[in-house]
Amino acid sequence: MKGILWRCSCILLLAGCSNGYHKYASQYQFSASVNTPDYTDLNFWAAHPYKQDPSDSIPKPLRKNYQPDSSVDVFFIHPTTYTDNQRPFGWNASLSDALLTAKTDYSTILFQASIFNEVGRVFAPRYRQANLSAYFPVSSADTVAALQAFELAYADVKAAFITYLETYNQGRPIIIASHSQGTTHSKRLVKEFFDGKNLQSKLVAAYLVGIPVEPDWFNSIQPCRTPDQTGCLLSWRTYKEGYKPDYVLKENYHAVVTNPLTWSNADTVAERKENKGGIVTGFNSIVKKVAAARTADGVLWTSKPRFFGNIFFTTKNYHVGDFNLYYLSVRENVKQRTEAYKKKGTP
Repeated sequence: MKGILWRCSCILLLAGCSNGYHKYASQYQFSASVNTPDYTDLNFWAAHPYKQDPSDSIPKPLRKNYQPDSSVDVFFIHPTTYTDNQRPFGWNASLSDALLTAKTDYSTILFQASIFNEVGRVFAPRYRQANLSAYFPVSSADTVAALQAFELAYADVKAAFITYLETYNQGRPIIIASHSQGTTHSKRLVKEFFDGKNLQSKLVAAYLVGIPVEPDWFNSIQPCRTPDQTGCLLSWRTYKEGYKPDYVLKENYHAVVTNPLTWSNADTVAERKENKGGIVTGFNSIVKKVAAARTADGVLWTSKPRFFGNIFFTTKNYHVGDFNLYYLSVRENVKQRTEAYKKKGTP
């Protein structure tokens, strides 16, 4: 089960999780006595349009043609960065730890949330995320503690979204985006606030990546079938061609899977030449033709990604690159769906 979240907070395929976040930690000043998030305070947002943060970053090759828009909002829920096996803060992360905050901001916020910064304003809450070990409890007591940890984490995400709606949204269309543990929570959030609700008309699309989305999870929201469909969901989990881990083989359903090169939910194949570029070895370096994409009964397959240094990348589980192997494709598709939503108008 651990394989499902292998290095889930590590976005660089080659570099993996480094200890380089210490150099950023000094910029954060938190009160050690405050751990309950107050989402009217910008300190409790990893990304927010009212402050400069790593989600505003643009890979160097894309800067010349960067044309930002602010008419749509993106609510991004980050994956697990609290991966310490010793669980120094207990089952849920501390919001006052500067090193963990730096790790979050300069991994997932920089390398994933930045995908969405051209189409709209990016909001990403800090939350008391569950420790990575919550996904694979080893005892009944651990199972109870893990469920409680996920409940607390979701309560924070929900509180952040309510604050966002009440204070910042002002009727704008919304994109929901998430990865890994973020998707564990976004599945619930989209179901609670959008699925069959009035707010569904404001949903441009939901990119729920890295965690399986059951085919019957939503009542009204359907998987996206075309590149410009709106109000729908997209999801994929990436593995090496021909590989399915045991936990996938044990699933009694075929999870929703979208091809992030063709943007179809049918059985499709896209060769690596169709991949315009991924961000896999450094934020300012775009690797073209890095990965192919083939849907395969609830998962996404690609042959081994091609980039300098990939000889050291030996895993068959490409969870770390779910977004970044297809960085430019996702970036362009978000823009395509946003433009389609605007042309269609609000239902």
